[in-house]
Amino acid sequence: MYQKIALAIAFSPRMEALIAEAKRLTEIFESELVLIHVGLKTPEVEGKLSAFLQNQGLEAGRVKTIWKEGKPAKTILHTCKEEQVDLLVLGALKSEGLLAYYLGSVARKVIRKAYCSVLTLIEPKEQSSDFSKVVINGTQLEITPRVIKAGIEFSKKVSANQVSILNEIKMYGLQMATAAEDSELEASNTRRQLVQDEITYVEEILNTMDKGSLKINIKVTGGRWAVELARYCEKIEADLLVVGDDQKLNFFDRIFPHDLEDLLSTLPCNLLIVKN
Repeated sequence: MYQKIALAIAFSPRMEALIAEAKRLTEIFESELVLIHVGLKTPEVEGKLSAFLQNQGLEAGRVKTIWKEGKPAKTILHTCKEEQVDLLVLGALKSEGLLAYYLGSVARKVIRKAYCSVLTLIEPKEQSSDFSKVVINGTQLEITPRVIKAGIEFSKKVSANQVSILNEIKMYGLQMATAAEDSELEASNTRRQLVQDEITYVEEILNTMDKGSLKINIKVTGGRWAVELARYCEKIEADLLVVGDDQKLNFFDRIFPHDLEDLLSTLPCNLLIVKN
């Protein structure tokens, strides 16, 4: 699924935990590991990195470390493209004194413009994170079949115990069903049909792939998908949310918050962003 995984590193207190997480992912997916550091290469920082790698049982020859200077976001993006990276791992930060996480400007730029998929970890652990409960965005978008496939494959690899696919009823259809001059029974039947249409859409995608022994639940909501995904993840205490990003932010997206931007602001759990 991922032949080459990259980790953008900075010498922070969580650096060793992120290396441990990246190592586990490369073992699960049988991938190569690339470390990207934007900054000056000195004997001191090289020695620190070497010590971290040894602590995690990684030999220098098994890991490719790239040292570059320049603007962080631009350099990381260029390196990922140059190295043909399939998955980039980033860390999120916890707000001081708050039970919330946020991404810095560099991470946001990387996520917006990356050509590869991006995995954002909110609490990297040296013993590696558990991805037991996975939620996948099933809202009907062009990229959704790819998102569901990636979410299912990831869930199989990490042996997830619970997988939920959350779908959104198109609001115009729901409003028509509610506002039409039909009887309450007819409106109820229309709403029920809208829900069934969304379930059928997901089932048809799932029927094209090997789901292994995964237990998959399909949920349908009537609200905005980003908000509902965040709420649902918090409700079930999800470990991973899988969404897609198939468009670049334009001028209007920056004025009116994009759904993906909403998720990056709340970060209800670890986030896997699947790219085209």
